[in-house]
Amino acid sequence: MTLKDQKLAILWDMDGTIVDTKACHYFCWQETMTAFGYELDKVVFDKNFGRKSRVVIPLYLGFDPDETLINQILDDYRRRLMRLMLKKTNLVPGVISWLQGFKDHHIPQVVASSAAMATLEKILSSYALLDYFEHIFAGAELPAKPDPEIFLKAAKALGYAPENCCVIEDSPAGVRAAKAAGMHCIAVTTTFSKSELSLAEAVIDDFTLPVNTVLDEMGISYKTLKPA
Repeated sequence: MTLKDQKLAILWDMDGTIVDTKACHYFCWQETMTAFGYELDKVVFDKNFGRKSRVVIPLYLGFDPDETLINQILDDYRRRLMRLMLKKTNLVPGVISWLQGFKDHHIPQVVASSAAMATLEKILSSYALLDYFEHIFAGAELPAKPDPEIFLKAAKALGYAPENCCVIEDSPAGVRAAKAAGMHCIAVTTTFSKSELSLAEAVIDDFTLPVNTVLDEMGISYKTLKPA
């Protein structure tokens, strides 16, 4: 499956892909679990990083909590995250060059993330990234990745066929969702190893490698698109 000279759209995950948020999320989850009298297993956290908060809470607790406890934990965690995210996060190296490169070539970009909309908007606005994206899709009310619904929803909103979309992800679940949607996928090893992301057509350490080099190797035409 190649795009050649067809139109191209880019669907970005955010946590661990655009912004390196893992340390911040771990700190906030650890503080929240301690506040409620529980311990957070780092191995369990690492294995499930990037999944929806409501999905991981039972895994962190080791049992299925009632809705009241889930909501209390979520509220506490989100308050900590909002307060600390800018102090404990960083942009993934080179990501601005990729974002600007796609923008200069009039390639539409969206964020399609499992994070809550409030979190997405705060992080993206704080790093002055909102102007790069035509839409932001939060997956809180959608099936969790590897279900492809969030990516298919994004493609439909853009008016692009799935085969004309390229997803940029950092998690195995996200990569599987992209492939299930029939899309191209680039994975970045900020969170998981190269072997864990092997279903992606390209696996990179960060975004310091020129974007056209990566796309050309995938058979996706980038140079033929006229820049602004």
